[in-house]
Parts: sequence; C-alpha cells; structure tokens
Amino acid sequence: QVQLVESGGGLVQPGGSLRLSCAASRTVYRRDVMGWYRQAPGKQRELVATITGDGNTNYADSVKGRFTVSIDSAKNTVSLQMNRLKPEDTAIYYCNHYVFPNLNSWGQGTQVTVSF
Repeated sequence: QVQLVESGGGLVQPGGSLRLSCAASRTVYRRDVMGWYRQAPGKQRELVATITGDGNTNYADSVKGRFTVSIDSAKNTVSLQMNRLKPEDTAIYYCNHYVFPNLNSWGQGTQVTVSF
C-alpha cells in the first residue's frame, strides 16, 4: 500500500478556483497511475482525472477544459487545478494511486464545496 495525503479542499463560490494536492509516500514510477475521484452525497464515486507517471492524462467529460491534473515526480505529488467551478462539482475528492495488476491505494478524501 502507498500512503496518500490530500490537501487543498474548501469552500469556493461558483466560477472560482481551487487546487488540490496529493503527496504519495514513495516514488511515482512511469508505470504508476495517479488520479482523482469524487463522490457526491447519494452518488457513486466517479473518476475525475488520471495521470500516469510519464504524464499521460485522462479526464471525465464533465471537467474537460476546466480541470487540469499534473504530476511532480520529484516530489511524489499529483495536483488537480480546478477552474470555473460549478455547484455540481461539490463532492469529497479522493486521491488514488494504482499499479497494475492489483496495488490500489486511496487517500482519506478532501471536501470541495461550491456554493454562494
């Protein structure tokens, strides 16, 4: 298991920005996949964005053009820059680290609330 520590959640008004960060307890290798998922009340956890250790990204359609995922391998950190936030982005955001075939780790989650 890899330990993941998230930071950066909070309350922001619609149209605002937040940046989430996730620090991993070990080196992020090229084969690793790190990402962000979110879970809103009463809904299933869903993928937001992922990035491989060598920088290949994938985004949910709902966040394309607004969110950017990035990785700093030297610091073992993955970040999620969230711009033009909407009320429907309100959720608990979880950091994830995955290595094929079955090493899958989760952070504790950080609350993001978009509201006036």
